[in-house]
Amino acid sequence: MSDDHDDSPIAAQVRELEALLEEKGLLDPRELDQVLEAFTAKAKPANGFRVVARAWTDPGFRDRLLENANDALPELGLSMGGGLQVQRLHVVENTADVHNVVVCTLCSCYPLSLLGPSPTWYKSPAYRSKVVSHPREVLEQFGLVLPESTAIEVWDANAESRYMVLPRRPEDTGHLTEEELAGRVTRNGLIGTAAV
Repeated sequence: MSDDHDDSPIAAQVRELEALLEEKGLLDPRELDQVLEAFTAKAKPANGFRVVARAWTDPGFRDRLLENANDALPELGLSMGGGLQVQRLHVVENTADVHNVVVCTLCSCYPLSLLGPSPTWYKSPAYRSKVVSHPREVLEQFGLVLPESTAIEVWDANAESRYMVLPRRPEDTGHLTEEELAGRVTRNGLIGTAAV
């Protein structure tokens, strides 16, 4: 279950807990692997891309998504389930005046089911600490230069709440289908480190 390459204290605790549960006969590692494989097979960035494209083309869905993303996701056959507890997804919308960016300062909490495995940089201590204190500088390192008049809001994920950015729809895309729009979305756009 745990990522063998993750040396964080939380990953170490997860490995210890798994070993203890296996030792006591409460956890079958093969069954756990099967559950995780089934979950991760469905967890991919394309899910998030579909959510954004639908929000761009369906104002009612967009409103429901922003109000309660967990209730809106099943309209696309998606959910925030898959773990021991369902996380609350908050979708935050970029506007002409506000740009949103997501981080987890404690570890690497992330909407895996919608965005697939998190990028390595998302888990790095440098990103996790600096994006909170100097978000504009971090975004510029990603190549995203925003006007000084644009406010930047940083959203800190945790064990109960995950965040996803609803990017601004690119100009001159009114003729594109929902599927074509989904092809324009990027994982970094859903985290907020890129524009779409």
